[in-house]
Amino acid sequence: MADAKLVAELRAKTNAGMMACKKALDEAGDDMEKAMELLRKSGELKAAQKTAERTTAEGIFVTYVHHNKKMAAMLELQCESDFVALNEDFVAFANDLVMQVAAMGPLYVSPEQVPEADLAKQKELFAQEMANDNKPEEIKVKIMQGKIDKWLNDVCLTKQDFFKDDDKTIEQMVNEKIATIGEKIVIARFVRWEIGAAPKAC
Repeated sequence: MADAKLVAELRAKTNAGMMACKKALDEAGDDMEKAMELLRKSGELKAAQKTAERTTAEGIFVTYVHHNKKMAAMLELQCESDFVALNEDFVAFANDLVMQVAAMGPLYVSPEQVPEADLAKQKELFAQEMANDNKPEEIKVKIMQGKIDKWLNDVCLTKQDFFKDDDKTIEQMVNEKIATIGEKIVIARFVRWEIGAAPKAC
């Protein structure tokens, strides 16, 4: 499991996402150069370099209403230029994302946007589950991290597997679009409604 300081250092060097840096360091055995090469090969580094210090002043809202009219979702996808915002490929991608929100019901856009209080509450719940576990402390720490990672993958839109192709995560798809389009793309926010339930917004 990658050290938090190494993750922060790699993130500072590459601008890649926290979870992508952690995964690369884990695969590289904490070797910084190998981790950077893994990020480069995965497209994470190219996407991060394209998006560093660039602003997204344009974009679109897209909506989805389920056929039974009892569930709906809306998502804001941002980009740098109006030209890209009106591009058919960009619009189609936004529509896939809002359908993902409708189908999979994420609670947050990305791990970076999970409030500390929510993360702490989840850690407390997992700690209670493991309270009577007699495994060594270092093993319990790894199990806890595994549970947190799985939870983040379930509740964060960018970490979810794409519902049309579970070989790709939403984060990977965003990075592919950034590399293809050549502009910074940001999933800004979303909201999901179901009849009789409070809206889930992020």
